[in-house]
Amino acid sequence: MKNLENNVIDFINNTPNAYSCADNLRKLLIDKGFIELYENDDWHNLEKNNKYFVVRGDSALIAFELPNNKEKIGFNIVAAHSDSPSFHIKPNSDIFENNYLKLNTDSYGGMINYSWLDRPLSLAGRVIIYEDGIYKTQIINIDKDLMIIPSQAIHINRDVNSKNELNLQIDMLPIISLSNKKSLIDIIMDYLDAKGITYDNICDYDLYLYNRDKGKFVGLNDEFILSPRLDDLASLFPAFTSFIEAKNNDVINVLCAFDNEEIGSLTKSGADSDFLISTLKRIADELNFNLYVALKNSFIVSADNAHAIHPNAQSKSDPTNKVFLNKGIVIKHHINYTTDSISSSIFKGICENANVPYQDFASRSDLRSGSTLGKINQSHVGVDSVDIGIPQLAMHSANETIGTKDILYMYKALLEFYNTQIVKEKNTIKLLQKKYME
Repeated sequence: MKNLENNVIDFINNTPNAYSCADNLRKLLIDKGFIELYENDDWHNLEKNNKYFVVRGDSALIAFELPNNKEKIGFNIVAAHSDSPSFHIKPNSDIFENNYLKLNTDSYGGMINYSWLDRPLSLAGRVIIYEDGIYKTQIINIDKDLMIIPSQAIHINRDVNSKNELNLQIDMLPIISLSNKKSLIDIIMDYLDAKGITYDNICDYDLYLYNRDKGKFVGLNDEFILSPRLDDLASLFPAFTSFIEAKNNDVINVLCAFDNEEIGSLTKSGADSDFLISTLKRIADELNFNLYVALKNSFIVSADNAHAIHPNAQSKSDPTNKVFLNKGIVIKHHINYTTDSISSSIFKGICENANVPYQDFASRSDLRSGSTLGKINQSHVGVDSVDIGIPQLAMHSANETIGTKDILYMYKALLEFYNTQIVKEKNTIKLLQKKYME
């Protein structure tokens, strides 16, 4: 895919958080001829078009494309997440002391705190506006190097290189000005794309800090990508691209971008909600097929990044399941993941059909393993599922690192998945490749 790596970097640079992610995907889908559906409307006459999407909570999105063939129908689903660890802005956030205007924040997800120090930061999210008896939502991204969380100089913190404990309430508050003439609400109004909005029109907000560093190629041969929010936008955007380009007239291809994975997914926009199953049910109801039969002919790929072996901490990797940058898609094995011998075999077959290298990941037995969307999705939908990802370094840092080649591997593997019909008959499974021409 020509320029895919550059497109991923551009998308990340323009996607500071989950609200912007859903909004950006929405615009791209509309540009590709997809029709937006709404959960509070009827979905009649789906077959008048075959490309649709629905947004929930302004920060999660499910898109799907309907096939021509309605016999033995199933779903090919890829799920990724739109959020990243960050700092959430509290209500009544202004703190003016010692001639600094600071914002009161709390943590969102498990981040590497020190990585956020001394970086250009700004705000993005959504703002709720009340006007003429109507509540309106506006997605906002203050496109400016607006604030910074300064570190303490070594001269006043002599233990900085031996002890680096940072108190979230004391050490991690960003400074935004040397004046208290403008409050956060004033700043929001300056950047709102709306005229006539006053202080009293701003009801509330869901705003987050984001790192303004731009994604870039790094290394002697540009073999690395260094960027904020690679977890999980580096998997989500290739998934989106493969979904758009796939042509499969025998299954319903589905793309899910869930919010709130970094805080456990137990929200209305997260994977641990009814968003996916209710969407699939409404599709089945409108097209008049048996959802439960279709689910047993379905497959979910949970695409969320994985830990590569660290150059300076090799001992933290499993001795027989080491993962390397630019060596292919990671298939994640652990009790916390959905991968089993069947789903692993299916996805390895898909990778082989696409000529994409793959590698197995398992955690050291004495280290706690993370978890992701797959198992949560499976608890609601109950279909075969595999957890995969792009190998990366410094996960949950303000800047993370992946291998440049792995972007293309993810795209090619998921394109092959979307172009495959997984046929299950009794105790056998067959992968039927579907290569349709425009």
